[in-house]
Amino acid sequence: MKLLDAFQAEHALIDRMLGSLRSYVVALVDGTADVADGARFAAFFTEFAGHFHHGREEGVLFDALVTAAALPAERGPVHALTREHAEMAQWLGELVPLLECRPQSDDDRARLRTLAKRYSQALWRHIDAENSVVYREGGERLVRCGVHELPDRPMTAAEAAAREHAAALLARYPPIEDEELARGDGCFMCRAHGVSCDGLEAEWWTDLEWEEFYGRDTSD
Repeated sequence: MKLLDAFQAEHALIDRMLGSLRSYVVALVDGTADVADGARFAAFFTEFAGHFHHGREEGVLFDALVTAAALPAERGPVHALTREHAEMAQWLGELVPLLECRPQSDDDRARLRTLAKRYSQALWRHIDAENSVVYREGGERLVRCGVHELPDRPMTAAEAAAREHAAALLARYPPIEDEELARGDGCFMCRAHGVSCDGLEAEWWTDLEWEEFYGRDTSD
């Protein structure tokens, strides 16, 4: 599906921008960053990652999974990922004011680092969960239900402007990796697993799918 391909490409950019954000925070704390870039990072994650990317995921993909594929909205991956969107938006809202000015106290510097780490780690793991589980499995289920394409929309002026700054920010603040963060594919890597979601198979699979699974397993 073209929309899922677009989501994957957007994830690749958002992934790199998270590493760039972490570089910016280090430079801001050290006093070497351009404070004006904080507003550009804030706009990218608010407008492009939030309103454009997450908004289309919820309003198009997640909605189609519930209405066309009859998957549950009140539990499982759709519910868990929608809640994560809201949670990360709240953390970003707390982070933005700290990004847009140079921290003046040890408490401000500590809070800036903590929020940037929390937000970036959560969004990195969220990206992994969507790429490896929801896009793959969700796309297949939609096709089986007769949905072969999903509608998309162009960026608004604010979203496009936020996206345009990405290349310059990546050049000024080369992305860094978080060595403390374990990343990977599958439900077990998702922070919602076992908390608000019991995993793809438990939440989405039908009795027939389980019968087919066990049938393949015994035949092997």
